[in-house]
Amino acid sequence: MVSLQSLRLGLMEEAPQMKWYALKIFFNKVFDVEAYLDARGIDTYLPVQKVLLKGIAHMLARKRLAKAPEHQDPRYVMEGPMIYERRPLVNALLFVHCTEEQLLEVDTYLKERNASSNMRGYIYSTYKDGERKMASIPDKEMACFRIVVDAGSKGLEFYADDDISRYATGDRVRVKEGPLRGAEGYIKRIRRDRRLLVVIEGIIAVATTYIPPQNLEKI
Repeated sequence: MVSLQSLRLGLMEEAPQMKWYALKIFFNKVFDVEAYLDARGIDTYLPVQKVLLKGIAHMLARKRLAKAPEHQDPRYVMEGPMIYERRPLVNALLFVHCTEEQLLEVDTYLKERNASSNMRGYIYSTYKDGERKMASIPDKEMACFRIVVDAGSKGLEFYADDDISRYATGDRVRVKEGPLRGAEGYIKRIRRDRRLLVVIEGIIAVATTYIPPQNLEKI
């Protein structure tokens, strides 16, 4: 996995042919697809929050894990006696970091599952003159998005592509201090509050809570 520190420093030294892509996975199958791709050695990133389970929820999760193969379930993380549930922050969205050859494997897998099971999924693509091209995500956009999501800040809000155009304008800034240091985006007033909006063009945007102006610099 790419470390958060590397993302901040812009030092992702992956081979040039490795690119980020976004998948849309329906019917609550995103964890199944994540587990399949991880087993195939394809790097994935699922925006989640880890929630500590207590009481009955903890007991039920422990029972599920006891029945799971090798006592593992991608929905849960065990840290000693504690069990955390991984809850997606963005419905049905999964990112992959792979070569074009691996991406073709992913595309074939999704098409086969679409045809043979109750799962539906696709790779975000663009179309020109009837020709499909699977849309890669610039490393910098992905890095800034991950910095914001992985910092674990409270009060994040996510906007689908249809909503982005209403917000993705204004002063472009970089966060120079604090847990979001290195993230770049737009400063927008959303519901009377000045917030940082970080955009993955054509796919998703995330808005932070209020950031003090002294923590920002214009780009």
